[in-house]
Amino acid sequence: MSSPLFEAAETAIHQCMALEADESCAVVTDDERLPIGEALYDVASDVTDDAVLLRYPPGAQHGTEPPAPVAAAMADADVVLAPTTKSLSHTRARKHATDAGARAATLPGVTEDVMIAGLDADYETIARHCSEVLAQVADADEVRITTDAGTDLTVVPGDREWIPDTGIVHELGDFSNLPAGEVFVSPETADGTYVVDGTMMPHGLVDESLRFEVEDGFVTHISDDAVREQVETAREAVGEDAANLAELGIGTNVGVTELVGSVLLDEKAAGTVHVAIGDDASIGGDVEAPLHLDGIIREPTVYADGEVVTLPTTDRREE
Repeated sequence: MSSPLFEAAETAIHQCMALEADESCAVVTDDERLPIGEALYDVASDVTDDAVLLRYPPGAQHGTEPPAPVAAAMADADVVLAPTTKSLSHTRARKHATDAGARAATLPGVTEDVMIAGLDADYETIARHCSEVLAQVADADEVRITTDAGTDLTVVPGDREWIPDTGIVHELGDFSNLPAGEVFVSPETADGTYVVDGTMMPHGLVDESLRFEVEDGFVTHISDDAVREQVETAREAVGEDAANLAELGIGTNVGVTELVGSVLLDEKAAGTVHVAIGDDASIGGDVEAPLHLDGIIREPTVYADGEVVTLPTTDRREE
């Protein structure tokens, strides 16, 4: 029986992942995201007889490794989808799976409403917006972000590549978030200040702006107690790497017309940028840490080597 959730799952399986009848598919979920996992499994099992649904308790933190049997199934599958409470994007399990050739999509923190809203989109259009942004930033020696709220952050990509997250996951080893729509890099270093005035876990939409100071690629000051506590907890395990400035991302999904408090969806919103703290080993960096904390910044101006970058915005919607 068709439903909005089932239709969103069909977009994921068919348009985004292009699952074929002769392929295997592992749907990885947890106790809190089971209806979404079941919808994806139902659609996948209509395509292939080699589909499996794996369920485990939610992880303690974004970036926490899944149980070993789950990681093994991910590495052995042709297609992996992971609607989980805590993100598997920045885990060794996900990286090992894509290194082995799996096409993988993670859906961290996804809710049924976010699944339905974020996958009601034309992903070919989103891919085109990714290409337009990528062409402007790919060769820049430095990228600067400013906002009226107080952000003034300069990142240096160095030799690290910008990665487009288009939602089109059709080639061996491809990886994407779903819902998708961003271009991101793990910079070699960064300096300055960024002010989160959109969404950040554990708060969702923030009531007051959160201020972060960055020096030589590490976050040296966090104004918010809850975020600072998460970083300090991770610091006990990995030292200063817990405060690594892990990511700069630029949202390209013109179908996301407002921020709703979900990092997964809001970081894709066209006309925003997001900055993350912690693990970057799975996105082109060299830091392994048990957290990856994204903060979304509204209405930025982005400069690539001093030139203003034209960002996609919701008033350009073609969907």
